[in-house]
Amino acid sequence: MPSPAKLYTQYKQTLQKIADIKYASAVLQWDQETYLPPKGNEFRGRQIATLNETAHQQFTKKKFGALLNDLAGKDNLTHGEKRNVQLSLEDFNKSKKLTPKFVRKMSEAVNKSFHAWIRARKENSFAVFQQPLHELIQLKKQEADMLGYREHPYDALMNEYDKGLTIKITDQLFSSLRPQLSLLIDHIKTKPQVNDHFLFQHFDKDQQWKFGMEILKRMHFDFEAGRQDISEHPFTTNFNSKDVRVTTRIDEADFGNMTWSCIHEGGHALYEQGLPESEYGLPLGEYCSLSIHESQSRLWENCIGRSLPFWKDNFELLLSYFPEQFATITPDEFYQGINKVQPSLTRTDADELTYHFHVMIRYELEKQLIEGTLNTRDIPAAWNDLYGKYLGITVPDDKSGCLQDVHWSHGSFGYFATYSIGSLYAAQFHTAMLKDNKALHGGKQNTNLQILTWLQQHIYKYGRSYSSEELCSKATGETLNSQYFIDHVTKKYSDIYT
Repeated sequence: MPSPAKLYTQYKQTLQKIADIKYASAVLQWDQETYLPPKGNEFRGRQIATLNETAHQQFTKKKFGALLNDLAGKDNLTHGEKRNVQLSLEDFNKSKKLTPKFVRKMSEAVNKSFHAWIRARKENSFAVFQQPLHELIQLKKQEADMLGYREHPYDALMNEYDKGLTIKITDQLFSSLRPQLSLLIDHIKTKPQVNDHFLFQHFDKDQQWKFGMEILKRMHFDFEAGRQDISEHPFTTNFNSKDVRVTTRIDEADFGNMTWSCIHEGGHALYEQGLPESEYGLPLGEYCSLSIHESQSRLWENCIGRSLPFWKDNFELLLSYFPEQFATITPDEFYQGINKVQPSLTRTDADELTYHFHVMIRYELEKQLIEGTLNTRDIPAAWNDLYGKYLGITVPDDKSGCLQDVHWSHGSFGYFATYSIGSLYAAQFHTAMLKDNKALHGGKQNTNLQILTWLQQHIYKYGRSYSSEELCSKATGETLNSQYFIDHVTKKYSDIYT
């Protein structure tokens, strides 16, 4: 009978071969959103579907399941090996609930939906996207039923992004967060509005690109282990910790569009580059959850990238690229402008406070779509109603309204809440790292390295070893506490809006 060591080697080799297939699919998906010629859409969808189906077939083989169960009963594995096997067995049992045929069908539907979304944005017409999205949602409902749930089908989908996350937990969180944010926003409305006009001048596309690349370098994004490109909607993907790709988009009339896209995606990318290389293809080489992943992007974007120390230390760089646009602006004025609180149409452009209402709107719509109380044809009207209710905004068209996010075209239902939850984790992590090292109050390049080092030591190196709450407790000494976020934004915006 093979020894536990030989069985574990067999397990590891199997998972790494499956990872090779999954990452090959990821390469094709990255190319699809960056460089794929339009006429290649159909065949690309077929190729991705074949790879996804193949990976699922390999992972759910009875022989592999038997190997996992055999290993799960062994006592003489290391702690890390046992945890890998335990998590893989959980993944195996969950994946067995989906058939290879269903996985392929879902992949094909996502491909069709994504390209319909691209066309819909170009034509500024939700009608172009409506039917492919409807078909995709029907599959997501089937997926929820296959995976199983106790109280609500949406729980099954949320669990895919953060294990154990449910609408009950999220509703309670949002019910607590909403009035506190509203109170702070109402207080800000009584104060003189800050000036941000200097952010909406003409900013040359090439200069913006070079500036964004320099900011990523100063965050210590490793360009020998990654790259940046342009896409319709910014995203991060990886094929291993040594090949992590980010994308951005550029608006020559809006400085913030690209800048905070680079910083946000850079936060995601640093996490991926920091995952254990030795655990390639294994659970301990994967990120903890999407809530934790979003905590990394939101931490860099808001706690660091929108801080005064960061821009005091990077203001000379800013002026070197845009001397005319910011010649008369001080670092303090710039800091105030980039933190202006004002309801807006677009989630990715929103300030730290109103941002969460954008998330809540999408969360409410997704629940209704999955439970069947909202039809896809009614999305634009429902979207526009909620923007009026939550943000007092009139939505002028579909492109700036319900077509602004790529997530639904990817079938990522259950994802949006992780943005807000990630923001709460981010504030808590940031508070903890400041307590650990007072030098982190700065924003200099070497300080960015200290920030990265703290994250490597407290977040990155653990992979999927812990749940979100367990990791938070290990890093900060307590489970998620939204008061850290409330304290962060209250102090910050009370200082800005005096």
